[in-house]
Amino acid sequence: MLETIEKLLILQDRDRRIRRVKGELGHIEPERQMFQTRAAGAQSGLETAKNRVKQLESERKNLELEVDGKKQLIAKYANQQLQTRKNEEYRALTHEIETCKADIFKIENQEIELMEQAELAQKEVVRATQASTEARKLMEEQLSQLGAREQNLKKELADLTTNREELAAAVDEVSRGRYERLVKNKGENVVVGVQHGVCGGCHMRLPAQVIVTCQAQQELVTCTNCGRILYYSHDMDLAVAE
Repeated sequence: MLETIEKLLILQDRDRRIRRVKGELGHIEPERQMFQTRAAGAQSGLETAKNRVKQLESERKNLELEVDGKKQLIAKYANQQLQTRKNEEYRALTHEIETCKADIFKIENQEIELMEQAELAQKEVVRATQASTEARKLMEEQLSQLGAREQNLKKELADLTTNREELAAAVDEVSRGRYERLVKNKGENVVVGVQHGVCGGCHMRLPAQVIVTCQAQQELVTCTNCGRILYYSHDMDLAVAE
């Protein structure tokens, strides 16, 4: 194989590894944010559950105050009954007392409903607490792993980048320039083999003379269709177009 091709293939492989590492690094922060968002959501759910318990407790206390107020009114009306001598006033006070008792009955029913809701709310707090704890634990574990992975990838990238510069410097300037331009326009697969008479990049059939020149391994040969650099290897099925 042409020495320049060998060097370009090594450089191309290094560039692929660099892109792979950069791609993995690019996924670190989104993953980190995902676990942080999940943990924050679980914590928010816990706070909502706790606030619901507090709200129900506050409503229940307000109802208790209402009951106390009604009982004080009953005591007041009962005392006024003892002092009045008018049947009409007595009956009016009796009506007020009965109204207060009916109100107390309704309020106590509301208290029972609130107690049932509070019981469910407390269960939700327990569930949300467990969910929040598990989400936070998972987040801490994953952030630790992601942090270590990020550091390893950064070190690998630094090593690959340094080595890449050495590999690139080993390629003659003209060939390297052609390679760099192709990478910019075509992506990572720019030094390709010829198999079954077609370009390994664009998969278009190549003229017979291009294949023969490529097989001679005396100069850099490019695809007449896409411009990629072609190479021949003995383990390929190189079929000259008829």
